[in-house]
Amino acid sequence: MDNGNWFLVKGADQIDSPALLIYPERIRHNIIKMIQIAGDPGRLRPHVKTHKMAEIIRMQQEAGIDKFKCATLAEAELLARSDAKDVLVAYPLTGPWPGRLMELQKNYPQTRFSCLVDNPETLSALEEAARQAVAKTGVFLDLNVGMNRTGIPPNKEAERLYARMADSRFTECRGLHVYDGHLRNPDPVQRGLDCDRAFAAARKLADRIQDSGLEVPSIVAGGSPTFPFHAKRKGIELSPGTTLLWDARYAQQFPEMPFLPAAALLCRIISKPAPGTICLDLGHKAVAAEMDFPRVYLPQLPGNTQAGQSEEHLVLKFNGADSLSIGAECYAIPMHICPTVIKYPEALVVRGGEVTERWRIAARDYHLAD
Repeated sequence: MDNGNWFLVKGADQIDSPALLIYPERIRHNIIKMIQIAGDPGRLRPHVKTHKMAEIIRMQQEAGIDKFKCATLAEAELLARSDAKDVLVAYPLTGPWPGRLMELQKNYPQTRFSCLVDNPETLSALEEAARQAVAKTGVFLDLNVGMNRTGIPPNKEAERLYARMADSRFTECRGLHVYDGHLRNPDPVQRGLDCDRAFAAARKLADRIQDSGLEVPSIVAGGSPTFPFHAKRKGIELSPGTTLLWDARYAQQFPEMPFLPAAALLCRIISKPAPGTICLDLGHKAVAAEMDFPRVYLPQLPGNTQAGQSEEHLVLKFNGADSLSIGAECYAIPMHICPTVIKYPEALVVRGGEVTERWRIAARDYHLAD
């Protein structure tokens, strides 16, 4: 975990809490490290779901990154409005979404859009939407290499689906998508071996597809914990996301990775209901609560035990509670930053220890606001 009081903000007593704080200099550090690991910004396709902010998209573009990945069409539209050259919607498109994707392609012709396919039904829906729009859409075959969330196993059925994608009049087959977010072994040697083992099946599938006479223009692989291993492979696009803001969980699990937490939550002590107990204004509505405790790292309260949480409250057991004052500011580093960011309409931007501006979490909802 990064040391020091980097998170402190002047005038914190005048800031409503809880509040999301972000630190651009630390984001810039993380972008530089991403590029150093990749070897070239052109190899990166970072995920937008971590931050959902136009300003952070722009920071990456200024560093030479022009391809992105996202999970919602609101994020895709934000990227298009930000003049992103290439956008992959890495999520199954069902219901009205195929039609909405066609609208995006029409409204933002400067951006090349792609999406994922892992079954014939999804492909048929995309084909029908493209037919009605008199258009063609880019598709990646989404492979399941062990996460068992989306994707098709890299087998004969996957070959047949890829061939159908390549043969369709309404789709342009752009390659393979290989997400291995289940690989989180804290031992980097073992995590690398696990990553190589999972990717081997995808590589073999790509070889079989090419041997059949079809092209595999690109392979998009990995998430934040595995992208350094994929960076060692030639011709692979890398798609980390959490690396931009980092968080306390990844900092603790993967200390060998050179990224810095670049977001924090300002909160306050609102009660001391019992000896050795304090309560912060940091409930479910303020920080990601889908995991076990701890849900935040509190650098100013070492040794605390997070004992309970409800909508607006986080209860801590802390030996030094008696010395703390009601209303005192605390800073919390989220254990999971991605679902924490969307709880806030805007982030306070901290430069040189002072809040200098506010950045809107523009794609926090499923439709982009005008």
